[in-house]
Amino acid sequence: MNTVRHIVSLLIFAGACHAHCQNAVHNYGNLQIHETAMVGFHIDVINDGTFDQNLGLVGFYNENNPITVSGAFAPVFYDTEVAITDGLYLQTAVGVNNNLNFILGNMYTPKNRSDIAVRFSEQAFYVGEGNNTKIDGYASAINKATFTFPVGDDDRLRPLTVTSSDIISLSICAYFYENPNIPSTVTQKFDTEKRDKNVMGVSTKEFWKLEGDMPVMASLSWDAWSDINVLSEHLSDLTVVGWSKKEKQWINLGNSDFKGELSKGYISSEIFIPNDYEAITIGGINDMNETLSTVELGNYYLSPNGDGINDYLVLEGINKSPRNLLQIFNRYGVLVYYKENYNNEFEGLSNRKMVINRKSGLDSGVYFYIITLNDLKIKHQGYLYLARAKKK
Repeated sequence: MNTVRHIVSLLIFAGACHAHCQNAVHNYGNLQIHETAMVGFHIDVINDGTFDQNLGLVGFYNENNPITVSGAFAPVFYDTEVAITDGLYLQTAVGVNNNLNFILGNMYTPKNRSDIAVRFSEQAFYVGEGNNTKIDGYASAINKATFTFPVGDDDRLRPLTVTSSDIISLSICAYFYENPNIPSTVTQKFDTEKRDKNVMGVSTKEFWKLEGDMPVMASLSWDAWSDINVLSEHLSDLTVVGWSKKEKQWINLGNSDFKGELSKGYISSEIFIPNDYEAITIGGINDMNETLSTVELGNYYLSPNGDGINDYLVLEGINKSPRNLLQIFNRYGVLVYYKENYNNEFEGLSNRKMVINRKSGLDSGVYFYIITLNDLKIKHQGYLYLARAKKK
């Protein structure tokens, strides 16, 4: 208890020493909050000293005014909580080693500086996120294989999840509810008319900035304010798109999974490297519901038992469009197979991560497929009956 009183008195003394020039706690020295300590800040904090070897709990509380954290060095806290009606504003980065508890109000960082972020270390997590309890600005995650960034804009939580098969050393993210053609908080402009030929439309409502040098899959969400119906009437025609730094246009980053409806849902990309792109958002791919005149497609019977008969889903004429996309769904509308440039290799096994026991094969039953033939500008939906999946 003596240690706790000693630490708190140091903080109060630091603020009192500078009361004549500013209403803030100003640390010039070497402060440390020990394991049993609980310290609350009700005024601004300026950190120009060492304040990164902390345990215990640090809280930021104010019902009437915002609080600002600034200074030459980033403070790092073990447990911290935010209960500020008008928000906590960061002019320097703040680290979290264990738990960040959102109670009331947002945390704000400059939208034009990704180095000033709420930094979640390897073991850190958060609770209490919501439309008015989030990070309006940048968050970063260190040494995590997957992480959902609690980011948003104004009074909307717009999280983004990154997932990798390896540990991601550093990933940084912010959300912008802005037209990418004329953003107000960043200097870059991302012309939604400059698109890869496979991208038919790009959201003009919102975008995310995502940084990282390791391959990841990104999952984005949409809501009623996203106007997804402008991009496509079918969820299967949505895709994640990224503004390529090299090509200076929007590139299709794929649709490996999606769920929901036009008013609310999420979509996941294929694997890409975030640092290759200035921004990412949701787009629409070719909606090519034309009359089939070049290839003959219909319904199929599949019995992958190794007898050499109907072991694979062979789509007649697929060789006429090497650039294609095959999607297979079960009767509940769950995507169980996704393959770009399909070449008749489906044998009743799922390649989606959300399907349990993928290697044991899909259950017998009726499935429906959508094949998009980009070279022919043809899109077709049909059914297949899977008699028995081959065991492996």
